[in-house]
Amino acid sequence: MAAGLSALTPKPFRPYLSSHLEPKPTPLFHPLRRLQKTVYGVRRKTSFAVCFVLEEQKQSAPQIVNLVEEGSEDVRGSQILIQARVADKLARKRSERFTYLVAAVMSSFGITSMAVMAVYYRFYWQMEGGEVPLSEMFGTFALSVGAAVGMEFWARWAHRALWHASLWHMHESHHRPREGPFELNDVFAIINAVPAIALLSYGFFNRGLVPGLCFGAGLGITVFGMAYMFVHDGLVHKRFPVGPIANVPYFRKVAAAHQLHHSDKFNGVPYGLFLGPKVLVLNILIYSFILSLFFICLVSLDFSLFYGAGG
Repeated sequence: MAAGLSALTPKPFRPYLSSHLEPKPTPLFHPLRRLQKTVYGVRRKTSFAVCFVLEEQKQSAPQIVNLVEEGSEDVRGSQILIQARVADKLARKRSERFTYLVAAVMSSFGITSMAVMAVYYRFYWQMEGGEVPLSEMFGTFALSVGAAVGMEFWARWAHRALWHASLWHMHESHHRPREGPFELNDVFAIINAVPAIALLSYGFFNRGLVPGLCFGAGLGITVFGMAYMFVHDGLVHKRFPVGPIANVPYFRKVAAAHQLHHSDKFNGVPYGLFLGPKVLVLNILIYSFILSLFFICLVSLDFSLFYGAGG
């Protein structure tokens, strides 16, 4: 409990005197002058009054305490709410990463095992008669490599001409924050898997050079799709951990180039993935060459105007 002190203005104490008893002024050298000064001098001593103001303090103090307590409860409640939201978001992200990791591992092991078994049994059946079909085997492996490389150019063209054009309503989900482990853009992976499965099936159940080429093409598309999933989805967009792949220097350049694509710089270039760094460097060189030509044309035009005016 706090008390307030207030000092009152000192006033000289005068006795109540009636008008006919009030002392009249005395001459300067009157004998009673000294006594009058002494009496009035003693009675002019000041007095102080001390007042305690307690009622207002009692009313205001509890109000301040209540405000502080209510404010602290609000702050504490907001902090708990923020922490709960952050924890829920982290848990949801872990669940999404785990779900996509399971899907990636299952699809990778499943496709890899089926591809290895298909290649083994296909050539095993072809060599049952004792004759090794070298041309067919060479065509299968050559076209598998060619299809894997060609898929990079196909993906770059489709990315620019289709996904960022007429199919943007599906591909747009890839350029926005993802809600859940999957996105609508993942449909393109299934679309690309359909021709690969068809080519592998035709080449597996038939013999000859053409079925061998089809089998190689389907195998190349499959290898590209698996590599694209690990580098693009895992390394670049962190949808699942990729382990030592993240330490490969060229893959880190690929990730950096693809991040530039998502930043909408250089008009979306590079649209490809594995050749993205080279395409980016090539585009920078082309832009530099065009700017250099433009600068040379301006300088030559200035010189021609200057010398033409002087002549």
